[in-house]
Amino acid sequence: MMKLYFTPGACSIGIHILLEELDLVFEAYVINLMAGDQLKPEFLAINPKATIPTLVRDDNTALTEFQAIAYWLARRYPKASLLPGDADGDAQVIELMDFVVGTIHGQGFIRIFVPEKFSPNASDSEYTKAQGLKIVQQALAIVNDQLPAEGYAFGNFSIADAALFYVEFWADKAGIELPDNCQKHYRLMLSRPAVRRVLMEEGYRLE
Repeated sequence: MMKLYFTPGACSIGIHILLEELDLVFEAYVINLMAGDQLKPEFLAINPKATIPTLVRDDNTALTEFQAIAYWLARRYPKASLLPGDADGDAQVIELMDFVVGTIHGQGFIRIFVPEKFSPNASDSEYTKAQGLKIVQQALAIVNDQLPAEGYAFGNFSIADAALFYVEFWADKAGIELPDNCQKHYRLMLSRPAVRRVLMEEGYRLE
């Protein structure tokens, strides 16, 4: 049985959603980042990067990094059509997913959530957060222009939608206004039964 190591409300929520969408049976293990669970020897033995999400597959090998896990799930279970299936379409999905994870998350939200990673002086934290907010807003504006006015990012639900959802979710919880197409995408994602199940399982109340 596969095992998902995740933190409620973190980027791992996107992988959690994909596992639910695929209707896979897996064991879930909560990693409390604030308590330092990711640095415990038992977790480092599984993932020495000390990161989530981490997926331990049926052969007991661990896969890390959001994009790698999402891509593997899409290829491992092709009937779910989580990738378009052609070179150009797949590349566009991966392009959006990488932009979300690498820029909106890795450059923007990280500055907002943990400014100390970028500014060793506490007095600089507000400036760092402001930088992060600017990065998030500019990047979401770029994504917004690429999204269709209705529907998912590339027609059918894909792994890119799961990635985009988690930063939209963060923006919503942080009080950051989503551009129109991103807001429509976010609401569409919230209507999916698997997304609603995951949010409830991770401790969030649904409106």
